[in-house]
Amino acid sequence: MRTELALVAAALAVAAAGWLSPDWLSFLLTLAFAKALVVVGVVVQMRVGLVTFGQALFYCVGGYAAGLGAQYLGIRDAFALLAIGAGVAVLVAGVCGLLLARYRDIFFAMLTMALSMILFGVLVKSSALGSTDGFNVSTPTYFGWEPSPEAAKRGVFLLTVAVSGAAAVIFHRLMNSGLGLVTEAIRENEIRVEYLGVSPRAVIYANYLAAAAVSALGGGLTALATGHIDPDMAFWTTSGEFVFIAILGGTGHVAAAFVAAIVFAAVRTFAIQEAPHTWQLTLGVVLLVLIIFLPKGLWSLVSRKKHGATHAADNNPAASPAVTPEATA
Repeated sequence: MRTELALVAAALAVAAAGWLSPDWLSFLLTLAFAKALVVVGVVVQMRVGLVTFGQALFYCVGGYAAGLGAQYLGIRDAFALLAIGAGVAVLVAGVCGLLLARYRDIFFAMLTMALSMILFGVLVKSSALGSTDGFNVSTPTYFGWEPSPEAAKRGVFLLTVAVSGAAAVIFHRLMNSGLGLVTEAIRENEIRVEYLGVSPRAVIYANYLAAAAVSALGGGLTALATGHIDPDMAFWTTSGEFVFIAILGGTGHVAAAFVAAIVFAAVRTFAIQEAPHTWQLTLGVVLLVLIIFLPKGLWSLVSRKKHGATHAADNNPAASPAVTPEATA
């Protein structure tokens, strides 16, 4: 419960800071948090021992579902558009997961990337959906309230932080629940888990559905924030970016995805500003250094500090309660 309260408090602090920040900074945080939701989906699957190179599939499905709902169905409510995106993503994952739950290791990774590239190819060839240019997404409303053009970006920012905070709490509980612990057991030894009467395939399938839903939320929020969607949302390099951020943050805690997404966005923005012609090289060098010195991700700094404090307390007799003869009697 304390961790969940800390996550909510962090979300409120970010919302307050973003509201008082310049527009460019709040927009940067909006995109970072939206991508962090997709990274959470990647981390959930990494905890079960699977690396996906196709999470952009659901990122794109969420964005296009929100855009199509606004353009063709006349739905402009942000919450309804996000719900549509998540629902469509779960339906797609329900079909794809029947195949993917049977595979492991590199086969799972390549199949997920192949499915994402199939969607990319379909969208590129669909002139009705704007082909390679995509199409614009109208400004959303919130339960009937339509913000002014000046307040629209702030509204999406607050919505993104709220959804991210709720998702962080939900997935923190999921990772520490019985299902979350089973996923780690499957990663270590799938056969023993099956002998215990638990179906690894069913757990992986459920994990895949949860990852699809949260990734679609990230895609929908990105579409609402940028006001535009295009097939590049499903391209394999987009999935690679999500995997990179997941490795950068680590899998130790759900908050690691959000911290890593913010660091990645900040480093990339700084690199583009200072070295516009070689920003990829600058970004790669900085992030490579981080990964070399922090192989378990940025969150290892937090876990290392906690472990050090616990170890110091165990080795300090004054910090431990005294044991008296009366207490042992």
